[in-house]
Amino acid sequence: MSEIPQISAEELQQRIQAGEDLILIDVREDEEVALGMIPGALHIPMGEIPYRMSDIPEEDEVIFICRSGSRSQRVCQYLEAQGHKGVVNLSGGMIDWNELGEA
Repeated sequence: MSEIPQISAEELQQRIQAGEDLILIDVREDEEVALGMIPGALHIPMGEIPYRMSDIPEEDEVIFICRSGSRSQRVCQYLEAQGHKGVVNLSGGMIDWNELGEA
């Protein structure tokens, strides 16, 4: 398995502010996303990923988000093993994102 590409909260913020059309998927649980999500992110809890594969583009870049970057990393590894090409993990997750004052 190859190294999963990572994006920092700062780089993601810059890309959003630049108006890039990004695909963001938040894999946290319902009670976690109730506390705040990155605007425009789609919510697919980690446990639902295998059942919602049709909602996740296989070829396009898709940035996955969780609280700390750990669960989203595992989701990226799983999807890559299923043949998805453009998976990217938000390193530091919502913890780093919130430190930017973006929550």
